[in-house]
Amino acid sequence: MLSRSDLVKGAAVALFTLASHGAWAQEAKMNLFKIVTVKDEIVIGLNAEELQALGGTDASAVAHALAQKGDLTVWQYNVHRGQNGELQQAPTAKIGLLANASLRVEPYTTPYQIMPHP
Repeated sequence: MLSRSDLVKGAAVALFTLASHGAWAQEAKMNLFKIVTVKDEIVIGLNAEELQALGGTDASAVAHALAQKGDLTVWQYNVHRGQNGELQQAPTAKIGLLANASLRVEPYTTPYQIMPHP
C-alpha cells in the first residue's frame, strides 16, 4: 500500500510533468496564416519569436512586414500523417513570399496538431 508521502511525491511529479509539458507546448506554439493571391492560397507558420521580429502577433503584422520589406522567407505548412498515423499540420518547405498588390493574409485555424518548424 502506498504511504501518504509517496502519494504526495507522485502528485508533485505529475504536476511538474504537466506544467513542463504545458510550457513546452507554449514555447513551440505556431501561428498559422493563409496567404491568398489571385493565383493560389498557401498556409504558412510563424512562431512567437518570428512574429515578434515582424512587429506583431496577427495577420496585419505579417501583411505590413511583407509590404514594408517586399519579401519574407517563411515555412509553408500542409496536412500530413504523423508517425502515429494521425493527421497533423506540418512544415513542408521554406519558401519566399513576394509582396503583391493582390495579396491577402488571414489567420488560419486547423483541427490538426500543428508541428513546429526547425
